[in-house]
Amino acid sequence: MATILGKAVWQSVTMSDRLTSLDASFLYLEESTTSMHVGSVMVFQPPREGFDYDQLVRIIEGRIGAIPRFRQKVLDVPGRIANPVWVDDEAFDLGYHVRRAGLPRPGSDRQLQDFVARVQPRKLDRTRPLWEVYLVEGLHDGRFAIVTKTHHALIDGVNALDIAHVIVDAVKGEDEDDLVAPWEPSRPPSSVELVTGAVIDAVRRPTQVVDLVRGGLNDALNVGMRAVESAGQVLSTVARTAARPAPDSPLNAEIGSARRWVMIATDLEDYRLVRKRLARGAYAEDVTINDVVLATIAGGFRAWLLGRGEAVSPHTSVRAMVPVSIYGDDPAGMYANQVMACVVNLPVGEPGASMRLHQIAFAMRQQMEGGQAVGATSLANLAGFAPPTLHALGARLGSAMSRRLYNVMITNVPGPQTPLYAGDAEMLSTYPVTPLAKGQALSIGITSYNGGVYFGLNADRDAMPDVDVLGQSIVESLAELTSGRES
Repeated sequence: MATILGKAVWQSVTMSDRLTSLDASFLYLEESTTSMHVGSVMVFQPPREGFDYDQLVRIIEGRIGAIPRFRQKVLDVPGRIANPVWVDDEAFDLGYHVRRAGLPRPGSDRQLQDFVARVQPRKLDRTRPLWEVYLVEGLHDGRFAIVTKTHHALIDGVNALDIAHVIVDAVKGEDEDDLVAPWEPSRPPSSVELVTGAVIDAVRRPTQVVDLVRGGLNDALNVGMRAVESAGQVLSTVARTAARPAPDSPLNAEIGSARRWVMIATDLEDYRLVRKRLARGAYAEDVTINDVVLATIAGGFRAWLLGRGEAVSPHTSVRAMVPVSIYGDDPAGMYANQVMACVVNLPVGEPGASMRLHQIAFAMRQQMEGGQAVGATSLANLAGFAPPTLHALGARLGSAMSRRLYNVMITNVPGPQTPLYAGDAEMLSTYPVTPLAKGQALSIGITSYNGGVYFGLNADRDAMPDVDVLGQSIVESLAELTSGRES
């Protein structure tokens, strides 16, 4: 009987899908001021017959069946002796996750920005699957928006993507294949099974056994010291890419939980024209669209700082952490270890727009070719400790260091250059909402889509009351680059 019971427990616990150390770290990273979920704001033009909440629910209901993670929640292991596991939500309620909101007249873009700034900082409910969708009606010109929130712990590129990718499709109209398949949730493991599974996983990973089963205060302190030492080694690797601490900047401040959010729409063709006109000389082919985007942001920062009355000298810079895809033309590997994080000083003290571009292009090329960029594995290890009781230590250490390593995070993700649809409604534009790290008053997300380049500026409400001025400065910086005039 004991053998049969042991086998049953083994089968049950091994069915549980344990979070990776990196995914778990995103859960432990959250504080009252830092919500670790990513969002998107997609603006649509409805078809003549309209688009309603019930249609959005049907689209999501028909497609999440292929991605079980969207109907699973996180379950902690007693005592946190191992990473949490994903389990089916037996009380899954799609109506809780898909919500409806309306803007008052006139339904301006500013009102949409205010709505996003209110709903995005709110933490996702840990007792349910970690995503939400809002259908926002009442935008002027008959448009509507879909606002999404997906926790970083859920997005691993293999078992689940951002919920936004589930909603839109390259094919117009609802897919007849998106039929609601019958779903029966699996029974979640008991506390005994969770603990047994943790021990089994520890046996499979001998290096973790001591950390998992040792008890007593002294042993816990020893484990903690090893985690700090490990964190220090990884952080030293990252710090070497930065050479020296990030410059002082109003972009680094103590942040609260309230946000301001600004969206900016620009034309991709403008960046292509700038690249074609300014990317000349021995390294012309090495100037990328991403370099032009960064130069545009650098010019925006320059004007914003000057407008604030900040001291701007020829050597003034803003240090940006810029994740760069290295999978080239092969998107099949985009979710693997195919991202490099470059730390680049944006030369905001340089008055010449074209010179800013060439300096940024050179710095980016130097990091990519010189092996100074930090691989995804190193970044993952920054908070990837086990057991999970030490994740908070690693995450807080990494967060505290980040404000000294860089001033702002800038993510630029290329999207499709053909229209996408939610049912029969065409997506006109899409704006990312990237979270703020501790001590970071601003994050900038950028997405290119169907001939446009769309910025989402997420900022702390008190530290960045003039983030809309920065947005306008970025628009003016692009105009400066395209016109060829120098400030």
